[in-house]
Amino acid sequence: MSGLIFLVAALLFMCLDAAYFPRRLLAAATDRPSVVSGLRSFAQGTRRFLWVTTVFGLIVAVIDTIVLWAMGIPLPLLWGLLSFITNYIPNIGFVIGLIPPAILAFLEGGTDLMLAVIVLYSVVNFVIQSIIQPKVVGDAVGLSTTVSFLSLVFWTWVLGPVGALLAIPLTLLAKCLLIDIDPTTLWIRPLISASTPDADVEVVQPGRQSDRQ
Repeated sequence: MSGLIFLVAALLFMCLDAAYFPRRLLAAATDRPSVVSGLRSFAQGTRRFLWVTTVFGLIVAVIDTIVLWAMGIPLPLLWGLLSFITNYIPNIGFVIGLIPPAILAFLEGGTDLMLAVIVLYSVVNFVIQSIIQPKVVGDAVGLSTTVSFLSLVFWTWVLGPVGALLAIPLTLLAKCLLIDIDPTTLWIRPLISASTPDADVEVVQPGRQSDRQ
């Protein structure tokens, strides 16, 4: 609860400053254009992440609600809403959203109904949230699946449950401040990106020169 209050307060102050922030960026662009460019990249990546995750969350929530309603699980709308919220947690969100309906299925119909819920939930949520969505999100924000998972582990360890929800935006902010604004660290960007560079990279072994040279 204290973390939630802190987050709401921080968002309130950010909303108050948002009206004047574009002017401040323009003023800072004269001295540090790379910083402004990095912050704009962070904002665009965060918006793309929220948009893609929200669309996939709605799809998963609707499918889960219909499946649970068809199987007679109590409160299917509530568990569909839980699936939508946990969809913002990368990689393991569907596991968190699976636990309550699985327990209710066990109490309602025993082991067979619980296993049926787990299988159907896993098929729907695993395919969408763990196979399709990470690829789309990674292409949208420029982070590989491995980096997304490691960011989830790190920010959850640092901030707890709030860190799990904010793992991707916080990682994008760290990428903006540590990589995008420094020309000497731009070589790291292709290593953590989800996409493969189009340019051909020629590896020159020690003691040998490239034919192009």
